[in-house]
Amino acid sequence: MIPEELEQLILRLHLVEGWRPGTIARQVGVHHNTVKRVLRTHGVPRKPAAPRPSIVDPYRAFIEETLVKSPTLPASCLYAMCVERGYPGTEGHFRSLIARMRPRRPAEAYLRLRTLPAEEAQVDWADFGQVRVGKAWRRRSAFVMVLSWSRMPFVRFFYDQRMGSFLAGHVAAFAFFKGVPRRCLYDNLKSAVLSRHGDAIQFNPTLLALARHYRYEPRPAAPYRGNEKGRVERRILHLRTSFWAKRPHDGTEDLDDLNDRVQTWCLETAGGRPCPEDRTLTVAQAWADEQPRLRPLADDAFPAEDQLEVRCGKQPYVRFDLNDYSVPHDHVRRTLTVRATPTVVRVLDGGEVIARHERSFDKGAQVEDPEHLRALTAWKRDAREQRGMDRLHHATPSAKVLLQGAAQRGHNLGSAVAGLLRLLDTWGPEAVESAVIECIAADALHVAAVRQTLDRRQQEAELPPPSQVELPDDPRVRELTVVPHALRSYDGLGGPDV
Repeated sequence: MIPEELEQLILRLHLVEGWRPGTIARQVGVHHNTVKRVLRTHGVPRKPAAPRPSIVDPYRAFIEETLVKSPTLPASCLYAMCVERGYPGTEGHFRSLIARMRPRRPAEAYLRLRTLPAEEAQVDWADFGQVRVGKAWRRRSAFVMVLSWSRMPFVRFFYDQRMGSFLAGHVAAFAFFKGVPRRCLYDNLKSAVLSRHGDAIQFNPTLLALARHYRYEPRPAAPYRGNEKGRVERRILHLRTSFWAKRPHDGTEDLDDLNDRVQTWCLETAGGRPCPEDRTLTVAQAWADEQPRLRPLADDAFPAEDQLEVRCGKQPYVRFDLNDYSVPHDHVRRTLTVRATPTVVRVLDGGEVIARHERSFDKGAQVEDPEHLRALTAWKRDAREQRGMDRLHHATPSAKVLLQGAAQRGHNLGSAVAGLLRLLDTWGPEAVESAVIECIAADALHVAAVRQTLDRRQQEAELPPPSQVELPDDPRVRELTVVPHALRSYDGLGGPDV
């Protein structure tokens, strides 16, 4: 406040002497805004400043006429048109003039939207950046549902925005609210609306199944009408500024811990705010009044899962979301079905669940059931033994008796089969069969006895050792004569001390 005498002086200098407000401020020692406030308070009309001439004035009529026809025409096009007509100014100055001359779109007024208790909930996703999980970068997203009357929020964080997470968010939100609103309002996201042409809307069939299960009406917001879902948008803004900005940024937080803390935030921080519909109540108190009016929950929870068909190749694994999950070996080379929740991955062959794993959000991980690997190893071993037994049965029929005796004496049957097969490849079927018969007659039921018998016969007959290398049919190779030389010459290579 300034003294009344100073106000009268300001009025006299302006009205009688004709001084400008800036001159008065400098002469009496006050701020020029103070002078303007005194003049405005006493009803002194403000004299409009005389318009200054501009180099664009000759082209003003042309510019205004062009903008009426094409309001969104870029200033660069207008500048080129005026330059052709003789405009001498620069483009930057021209742009600043056009910004003041361009007709403004009239401001749109919105009605305040009100809903009844338990009538509506608004749903949306919120993106909170990326987080490193093992070798993978995962998108951290918050599923947000807000009851429109009480403004009670529910928030659940996920590592993706897949349909399975979208469904899981609904199921968890309805369980948190202990009821279901009569309708849910969605933005035009693909999880809710597949396509839209005017009033013709194609909903996602999985979302329709969820709505049918919980008996509520899905409703999409009108395009470019953010005010229709302003309740969830404001709650997301509150979530960013109140909860997310205060969280620890050390990178050690777990998703489950994050969800526990955000649920506490919903109940205490967001729930403690005044309810806009009734300022005498908090959001939590208004929710307590609204909850009995919600529709009751279904008897069973909706299966919130991602479902897709995958092809299992030669190896007993199926790939889902950057990771491989093991399946039983007898289901390879088939088209299987993967059903995944945010915590569990199930693999089905038809209607039969053949594998169940904890879900991994890593990248390139092999999630295995040890029982699947043990079964595959045993099956491989049995198959290998069966193939070896079949070959021995045809090449050396007496080997069956020797193997039975070896098994009764506690010998390793797999090692015995493998040893007989190596002898068969080296000595041939006739020699091995004869040696096996001799060992059976001597009650020496062991592969080592067969090997010793074959070596003894070879030494008695003074025959060269059997060759394990098959020579080609080329006569130049088969008729090649290798002359052995005396090995005593090697003794002199090392010198006398060797």
